[in-house]
Amino acid sequence: MLLPTVPRVRLSSAVQPAVDTPFGSVTFATTIGNTGLPLLPDELFQLPGDRTLARWMTPGARVELLLTPYDPGLDPETWGPLTGCRAAVWRIDAIAPLGRVRFSAELPARLPEGADAGWDGGQALAAITVEDGTTRLTVGGQDEEAICGAAHAGEVPRRWAALSNEVYDRSFSTWGVDFGRYHGMTWTLPPLEAGDHCELPVVAAWASAADESANTWQAVMPSPTVLLRQVAAELATRTDAPDTG
Repeated sequence: MLLPTVPRVRLSSAVQPAVDTPFGSVTFATTIGNTGLPLLPDELFQLPGDRTLARWMTPGARVELLLTPYDPGLDPETWGPLTGCRAAVWRIDAIAPLGRVRFSAELPARLPEGADAGWDGGQALAAITVEDGTTRLTVGGQDEEAICGAAHAGEVPRRWAALSNEVYDRSFSTWGVDFGRYHGMTWTLPPLEAGDHCELPVVAAWASAADESANTWQAVMPSPTVLLRQVAAELATRTDAPDTG
């Protein structure tokens, strides 16, 4: 469960969780087996500091999605300033064995006129960047190598560390990251056993296109543990937290 001790207020779940960006909203979807979860969550909670936590319950799994502001702490002597940055942490807790799970983060299929999108991954990062003459947006998360490494941090099942040999041999791998038409990414996970959990981060950062410091790319690299630690640390200093609902 994400942030179990953080106070929250129950909201109407008639709103699809999304991250607003200059090129449209990044929306999220989960598919378990051949069944896609509803776009509207079963439960939606407001957390302090412009954060929301959505939750879906199925017979075989609990799925949660945290949306939060994120400060990547970029060194101003190296990186230009960001215009905006928001993050998501997706978590699935398997109640029963799950042979196939997919999670996606997608921008609108039709981008604004003049905007170009392309793959921008590397160094254990799965990312796309969208740019026009004014703004650059990067949306990123973990690639297959990073997912295997996350097993050592307990963010995914520890046995997934042994799947690192599959990262570079796509001929037999049944899991990985798909960039589709470069408007987003879909993560297909290795099988989950009952009692397993998996956490995946997605970060969207945008800045002026005139800045050549690759600041948006650098901003979208955090692990889910880093994101959750930042949220917990910030909320520990707040005095306006709502009562638990």
